Amino acid sequence: MKEELLELVERNGTPLFILDHKIIRENYRTFKKYLPRVQCYYAVKANSNQQIIETLFHEGSSFDVASYHEFMQVYQYIKHFEKKDKKYYVWDKIIFSNTIKDRTTLHRIKEYKPLVTYDNIAEVKKIKEYCDTAGLVLRLKVPDTGSQVEMSSKFGAEPGEAQDLIQQAFDAGLTVEGISFHVGSQCTNFNNFTEALAITSEIFHSARKKGFNLNLIDIGGGFPVPYDPQVPEFEKLANILNSEFKRLFPDDIQILAEPGRFIVATAAVLVSEIIGKARRDGKVFYHINDGVYHTFSGVVYDHWIPNFRAFKNGETEICAVVGPTCDSFDKISLSVELPGNLEVGDYLLTDNIGAYSIASATKFNGIEGAKIVHKNLNPVA
Repeated sequence: MKEELLELVERNGTPLFILDHKIIRENYRTFKKYLPRVQCYYAVKANSNQQIIETLFHEGSSFDVASYHEFMQVYQYIKHFEKKDKKYYVWDKIIFSNTIKDRTTLHRIKEYKPLVTYDNIAEVKKIKEYCDTAGLVLRLKVPDTGSQVEMSSKFGAEPGEAQDLIQQAFDAGLTVEGISFHVGSQCTNFNNFTEALAITSEIFHSARKKGFNLNLIDIGGGFPVPYDPQVPEFEKLANILNSEFKRLFPDDIQILAEPGRFIVATAAVLVSEIIGKARRDGKVFYHINDGVYHTFSGVVYDHWIPNFRAFKNGETEICAVVGPTCDSFDKISLSVELPGNLEVGDYLLTDNIGAYSIASATKFNGIEGAKIVHKNLNPVA
């Protein structure tokens, strides 16, 4: 692998973001294998690179979008469909899971009759006025303790408000199709899922008893990526979920999920280059040509703990790795075990950097960021 990466660097320069579509396909198929009852909606926000969307579209994936732009990234692959097929695809394979949508977006998506989430009465009124063709999914606030990125502080209706919000949507002439939740990104506390499903089941069955024909459950994302050996296995979570689906819900309902990180995190590596070296207060500082304003944005926005490996051997010590911008905030890590003999022009490798990295990168200081190279873009026949 080292030789292959160095060849790519020789041709393309650094920083270099290498995305392996074979791994994306494998992760998608793993998800479908262990959760056969669940319709997989890839969360585009995790990495909105167009080639990823194309790969997953051809795999048969559905999509979770959070904006009109993300919607159109998917829609371009179906715009040549017959009208009835296009309508069915949008309804069955795309969900707007952002609970708060601006009026312009709602007006623009009205013609597509989309599936959208909501969690408050103001959103009901807005949807009624600007996008009354939509099908609604009520998002609940559920436990997210221990997840890498918690969601409940910003999204989700209190369970005690759920029945009123369902009633108010129907009273407005809208249709509520189901209930959704999100236990937080990179959830390693599987109790969050079981508690969320129990809360959802109670509200779901109560609504059905009142005559509301809810027909889907959206379990969101949070499926853990093996960033380190301590992360519990996805297969274990899948077994728990499959058992709870069978226990809590009838066979005739649809179950959706919105994996993002799970699909793309392990599919990319980054090669960065040391552009400066200094010893500060006794510690080696390696300045590299990528940082927290660029591919390592997940350190800030995703609470991600970065990893580094050197291409060159040597006696290791605790070093700092910092980014190329003039902002002192641009420190990727102050405690990385690396050889102390690395020099300007040497390379560092970072694994599992496919999610929430280039998706939230900026061009701060006029720095463009990593070049993207795709491997195995087309499946072998």
